[in-house]
Amino acid sequence: MPDISKINNVAVADISKLDAVTFADGQKVNNQSVSLVTDAHTLIATATSDGSDSSLGFTSGIDSTYDVYEFVLTNIHPETADQDFEFQVNASAGSGFNETITSTFFYAYHGEGGSDANISYVDNEDQAQGTSYQHLVPHQGGAAEESLSGVLTLYAPSDTTYVKHFMARFIGNLLGTYSIDNYIAGYINTTSAIDEIDFKFASGEIQGGEIKMYGLAKS
Repeated sequence: MPDISKINNVAVADISKLDAVTFADGQKVNNQSVSLVTDAHTLIATATSDGSDSSLGFTSGIDSTYDVYEFVLTNIHPETADQDFEFQVNASAGSGFNETITSTFFYAYHGEGGSDANISYVDNEDQAQGTSYQHLVPHQGGAAEESLSGVLTLYAPSDTTYVKHFMARFIGNLLGTYSIDNYIAGYINTTSAIDEIDFKFASGEIQGGEIKMYGLAKS
């Protein structure tokens, strides 16, 4: 069977036309504009640990530009073992990272030995109208090769009508010998805009890793 060289009598070598319609990088088909499939994420800022950070976060860049903000954390490493990793936010003109949170928390874990595995709701990791930092990874191991990674999504932080929803999923090293898969969700109980976010360990420094803040295209 010969190689196809024409479609609808249009040469297809290094295709530049389809049915006599210019097809430069898929900009038009049948004279209709076509947006190429693109990633809706726009990188806004990156926070990288210098090896001795009390916390990492963003105090600018969270505004009404986007409806959804996504924070991607990669290889966050603690100074010491058995530390809870957590986050909080500030409302506009606020300080102290102590907004009111109601949340849920469950995790699945599996030991390196293969014999200890479970999934459960963890009621001492959630909050009910609490103002503490919300846990994302409990009891993170601190060995040289251990770290945590995950994604936190914050919805409509600049809205001034509704509370602010968030969802997160993180993977870490529970006490150094378990893989722990954490699922967290909840709302920040304020109708004020949220414009700052902070991540830290409950004790000790962040000694490695980075956080990227993305805005997702408006719907």
